Amino acid sequence: MTKREEVLKYLEDLDITYEIYEHPPVPTVEDALPYWNKIDATHCKNLFFRNHKGNRHYLVILKHEQQLKIRDLEQRLKQGKISFASPQRMERYLGLAGGAVSVFGLVNDRDNHVHLFLDAELQSAEKISFHPNENAATVVISFDSFLKYLDWSGNSYEFITLYDP
Repeated sequence: MTKREEVLKYLEDLDITYEIYEHPPVPTVEDALPYWNKIDATHCKNLFFRNHKGNRHYLVILKHEQQLKIRDLEQRLKQGKISFASPQRMERYLGLAGGAVSVFGLVNDRDNHVHLFLDAELQSAEKISFHPNENAATVVISFDSFLKYLDWSGNSYEFITLYDP
């Protein structure tokens, strides 16, 4: 089973309705923009970090058009010094490769190690989109279904203000 098929099966098992859009592999938000412009959803940027000691990992999800400096993010998260997690850590905790980071990687985090910080502005989204653990497609689900998925995952999460409006 491919990573995409696995995600879609989890969504179906959770009775979550989704739409899927195929496109060429897009490892960055900038690469994805031409394909997202016809998809009616709030598109997300997913960033995977580790703390200074390397014993805590965070998935930060925000609206795709937002830019954050790591120093500003450190102040907002109040977790001390953070840095981007290595590809090895991404594979270990989310089962994902760079360019395909997604909230759906939580299906691989059996120990619920990764904590999520979610942009508070996402709460106003009707629909939200993510890669299905590979970057050659985009999956759209309702925001309520997104919360259902997060609750099912068992990972801790919190909505915070990541940037000034």
